[in-house]
Amino acid sequence: MTAPIEKFRHCPACGAPLAAPTQPRAIHCASCSFLYYLSTTVATGIILTRPDGAALFTRRAKEPAKGLLALPGGFVEIGETAEIGLRREVLEEVGLEVGPLEYLCSAVNYYEYGGVTYPVLDLFFVARCDPTTKPEPLEDVAEICWLDPSRVSPAEIAFPSVRAAVRQYVERLTPSARSGP
Repeated sequence: MTAPIEKFRHCPACGAPLAAPTQPRAIHCASCSFLYYLSTTVATGIILTRPDGAALFTRRAKEPAKGLLALPGGFVEIGETAEIGLRREVLEEVGLEVGPLEYLCSAVNYYEYGGVTYPVLDLFFVARCDPTTKPEPLEDVAEICWLDPSRVSPAEIAFPSVRAAVRQYVERLTPSARSGP
């Protein structure tokens, strides 16, 4: 697992070689005093439900975790709110416009891509899906799957953060979880 900071060998401002990082999340150049802090990347996911209780899962078309189940969503772009980024990602991945969103939870994730492990904060939401709409597998999606979230095996789900969100969603629906001690 390679942290993003370990990939920087030269200063992005002046091009001077960088010494080994002294801080786990900052690039500091001794030549020009350039200082840049690396931060967590923000991503979103959504549990879209039908009236029958099924939720829309996607099967990933690409690595990482190709072939495993995920939720529609993805990385938030610079200048987007979580909600705008989520709506854009859902439209790009499954061709659906999303109505009102309800915040579910956040979870830490690590996304390995191109030899770098990116620290990610995933924000999850819930929304109802119009039962007459027909999602399509578009960008990065191999298949659309309508599944009962309580019956999906955690081993089939691509990322720990998505497993945590599905678990929290199912617990919220379970009467014993709502009633407490």
